[in-house]
Amino acid sequence: MGNLDQKEMKALAGRSAVDALVRSGMKLGLGTGSTAIPAVKRVGALMAEGRLKDIKAVPTSFQTVLECEALGIPLFSLNSREIGGKLDLTIDGADEADGRNFCTKGGGGALLLEKIIAYASLSYAIVVDESKIVDNLGLTFAIPIEVIPEARIPVIQALQEMGTEPALREALRKAGPVITEHGNFIVDVRLKQAADPAVLEAEFNRIPGVVENGLFTCLRPSVFIARRDGAIERRD
Repeated sequence: MGNLDQKEMKALAGRSAVDALVRSGMKLGLGTGSTAIPAVKRVGALMAEGRLKDIKAVPTSFQTVLECEALGIPLFSLNSREIGGKLDLTIDGADEADGRNFCTKGGGGALLLEKIIAYASLSYAIVVDESKIVDNLGLTFAIPIEVIPEARIPVIQALQEMGTEPALREALRKAGPVITEHGNFIVDVRLKQAADPAVLEAEFNRIPGVVENGLFTCLRPSVFIARRDGAIERRD
């Protein structure tokens, strides 16, 4: 295929995961972000062609809802009777992925629903371009933590006492902090040295006022990695 740019790699990863894993009749979680949305578009295209039928999609964000509505993909929630709280598969992107298929997510601010939907899925797939593969999570891309607004200061203090560098995420086109779709703040945490993501995921969530964090270690997803030369690497 030649020398792909990052946008082309993201599209390749999303399409490849859908083609490999999605089947008619699935209860399907659909992710958020610039790599997950090509997967959503691929599902919509296959449904329009009649190659996929009876897909029941559960979106992870308003962004995904709007994309599914535009493509005619039927939408449900985990609480819908047709879904019953369990999904066959979720496909989503990641901000970082390491050699154990542990991931950091939440750069787009949708980490809470992303994790709820992922952990309700029998199978989980992550789609990334090669730039997202790292040796250690949290050193390059900050780990997002969703926080109850009233707990902002004590949570930041607790994170500092853990030896991390937390910072309240500021909005780009509005004054003040980012507000999540559930009315909370996001604190982005940088690590000063490599740490075990599985331990950190549990420790972060023990801090009172933390709703959820962006480390995904309780699932071992299939990771589809798009390479610049057009190759797809799948890590299971």
